[in-house]
Amino acid sequence: MRIKLYVCLFCLSLLALPALAQRPELKNQPATGKSAIPGFEFRVLATNKTSTMEKEMNETAAAGFRFASVMGGETSFGGNEAVVVMSKKLEDAPANGRYQYKLLATNKTSTMQKEMGEAGNGGFTYVGQTVFNSTFGGQEVVVIMERDKEAGGITYDFLLLATKRTGTMQKEMVESGKEGYEVVGMTVAKTAFAGAELVVILRRPKTR
Repeated sequence: MRIKLYVCLFCLSLLALPALAQRPELKNQPATGKSAIPGFEFRVLATNKTSTMEKEMNETAAAGFRFASVMGGETSFGGNEAVVVMSKKLEDAPANGRYQYKLLATNKTSTMQKEMGEAGNGGFTYVGQTVFNSTFGGQEVVVIMERDKEAGGITYDFLLLATKRTGTMQKEMVESGKEGYEVVGMTVAKTAFAGAELVVILRRPKTR
């Protein structure tokens, strides 16, 4: 009986082979076992001078990298620094200098509003923000702006709201939203004149 059972099981396995061969998820498995998920390369930039960071970001962008993340804080060896991570896919084509960056830093919210507006007129858009103590500027709000040279001349209006009271911020954001602005970033910063403030940045495409 045991021999007959083994023979039956062997026959059933032979019958199942054509069906398994037709399953696309098995048929298309790569022979090498390598994953189809793309790999990435990274660059970590850190400095306590905002002017230096903008230069380093544009040099890295020229090598094919794009902004990924930013954070300000105190590192073990550099003291208070702005740290930026830039990345690119390993299979990307050779660099063509597609992206350009501006780093805006100030401890006056009114100055930041003006500088963001000027950058927006030049085709730059918001990609990140943080707060850190720079060498010369004290505690500053830092905003990173990016321009895609292949984006077709899209420009933006920016609105910067700053207040100590969340209730006031709620009201101002509702009013701005009705005008077509969307929230793109937020930080809590100790500004030069108002003390600790909630700073929210909003954006809308510029109307022609």
